[in-house]
Amino acid sequence: MPVVLESLARLAVLVFVVASMLAMGLSLTLDQIITPLENTRRVARALLANFVVVPLVAFGILLVVPLSEPQSIGLVLLATAAGAPFLPTLVQAAKGDVAFGVGLMVLLMVVTVAYVPLVLPLLLPGVEVNPLDIANSLVVLMLLPLAAGLAIRSRYTSVASTLQPTMAQTASTSLVLLMVLVLVLNFENIVDVIGTGLIVALLVLVVLSLAAGYVLGGPTLGTRSVVGLGTAQRNISAALVVGAGNFTDPDVIVTLLVGALMMLAVLLVVGGELGKRSSTSQDSSEEDATSRGVTPSED
Repeated sequence: MPVVLESLARLAVLVFVVASMLAMGLSLTLDQIITPLENTRRVARALLANFVVVPLVAFGILLVVPLSEPQSIGLVLLATAAGAPFLPTLVQAAKGDVAFGVGLMVLLMVVTVAYVPLVLPLLLPGVEVNPLDIANSLVVLMLLPLAAGLAIRSRYTSVASTLQPTMAQTASTSLVLLMVLVLVLNFENIVDVIGTGLIVALLVLVVLSLAAGYVLGGPTLGTRSVVGLGTAQRNISAALVVGAGNFTDPDVIVTLLVGALMMLAVLLVVGGELGKRSSTSQDSSEEDATSRGVTPSED
């Protein structure tokens, strides 16, 4: 039975990743992706936060917090994989620049596909990984479904509108199934994680990543919230592809899923607080404009 459940868990990973990438592509157009990325300085700061600062933070955490080898691998996978499909939802909660959030999400995902195979062997020198295999799996399971979805959306809008909810629901269902299977297969390991250094390490990674992205996000609250949330919410899809395909120890996947739950819990709260702050700031601006006899712009 455990062998069957392990096979189902691996299948759930594949279905989740492919379905979520298809759903994303079916919901977007190239203009929606490219136009918000025309500000090169803003994009460069976001890339710096995601692909330089966060891996350095993870490296620092590993020097201070004692983790097992599988837990260290999981932490590094999270630190190197950016471009979470959940980012636009977080940006909406934070009342940030949603268009920029969509473009940034896709850009980070594409860069991740090239970045992870190059950097992972350097960050895990004692672990044997095949960069070419990692790149192939990311391209096949992430970029190709995303490109297919974009192609369908550009040529057959009605078909895309029909398929997108189904793919999104499939991705959500498979993720829930994966979490249940991992819980069943690794219940003792998950319980053992509570109160350990792994929880501290993941929390520090989320908080420092959020702070780094927020600081590098630019002069406006709308873009700071996007880069902050986009830097803290790592790409669990890409991390699962690499983790499930290259490492046999189940603690790697456990680390990834615990990290995903922690990111979700922390960033939903942070996104809501940023949204309240944005609303308060906007209301104050409108009141100030009204007191000066100026009609607030609706842009």
